[in-house]
Amino acid sequence: MKEKISVIAMSSISALGENEDEIWKNYQNKASLITNGNYVKFQALRSEIQEKHRNYIDELRHTKNYKDLDPSVLMAIYASRKAFKKCTWVNEEFGINIGSSRGATRLFEKYFSEFLANEKGQVSTLSSPTTTLGNISSWVGHDLQSQGPVISHSIACSTALHGLLNGIAWLNSGMSDRFLIGGSEASNTPFTLAQMKALKIYAHEDTDFPCRSLDMNKTTNTMVLGEAAAVFCLERGVKSDALAIVEGVGYATEPLKHNISISTNADCFQKSMKMALQGIDKKEVDIIVMHAPGTIKGDQSELNAIKNVFGTHMPALTSNKWIIGHTLGASGGMSLEMAILMMKHQEFIEVPFSHLSKRPDKVKKVLVNAVGFGGNAVSILLSLD
Repeated sequence: MKEKISVIAMSSISALGENEDEIWKNYQNKASLITNGNYVKFQALRSEIQEKHRNYIDELRHTKNYKDLDPSVLMAIYASRKAFKKCTWVNEEFGINIGSSRGATRLFEKYFSEFLANEKGQVSTLSSPTTTLGNISSWVGHDLQSQGPVISHSIACSTALHGLLNGIAWLNSGMSDRFLIGGSEASNTPFTLAQMKALKIYAHEDTDFPCRSLDMNKTTNTMVLGEAAAVFCLERGVKSDALAIVEGVGYATEPLKHNISISTNADCFQKSMKMALQGIDKKEVDIIVMHAPGTIKGDQSELNAIKNVFGTHMPALTSNKWIIGHTLGASGGMSLEMAILMMKHQEFIEVPFSHLSKRPDKVKKVLVNAVGFGGNAVSILLSLD
């Protein structure tokens, strides 16, 4: 990296809660927040934001001209407002890059149902502008009155961390001094859940821990979807009030044999981790927050990659998929938040049922992994100084 980057504020909304104290408490409770939901034609396991917090989103919907926005946009606005209040960017130029894997899923399904039902194939006037991918960052920029660049993108489940990469590129280029980055996903909708089920990787057992992320003895796939938005305020250089420092970044892709495949030893992760660790003694890495979606091949291939990179000096391994499921485009952001909270509290959040999740001696450097369909891996190394 050309210059280290400071994370000076963060905020999220998910099944874990919408403020740091509540989120940390739920991590410490060590109970899954995944529940069963009724989607008319079928039931499906998922995690969702709490009812009291959904009311906050509904209140936001009824302010200004936000009534036609998708929940993914509203959740991003809500989290961004809270993060923005924690930093000192008032009336200062800053960029925005908040992405999503699926985008406006609820509105897409709503408008397409209208299209099928209408004899003339007509849809609502706002069906196009409210379902564009740029909708999320654009509305956040509008809400916060940003004067900088506004960017949206979708790189599947590594979207949020790719947003971080993009923000860092702008900061290190000198084209911007501040960037708001993250991911937002509100994909607990019938058609999206049906698509995940069709991949034969979805969990179907409603147990205490439906998603068995980092359980290397599982005999069935256990991925579960969740909804969340997570955003972070970045500034160039090392700031005295930083929550964490981005010390290294890595990214890579790999040739695929199938649309959702990943190599046995996750070559993309090996490359991204090695890039993020350039100039760093691997022994200094205390924890890796793994992508680990809860699938047999996905979890094992990432573990193989970590073993190949770290050898006998294995960091402590953890994930948050067991508690909130896979929040798709927001998942890297949720992992980033988890890493920062562990550093702040100097406490390791273990996976309750995984023998791999052993407590480290300290929490000073944490590596965060994410990968999406297409083998797009990202690794981010965070430190306290």
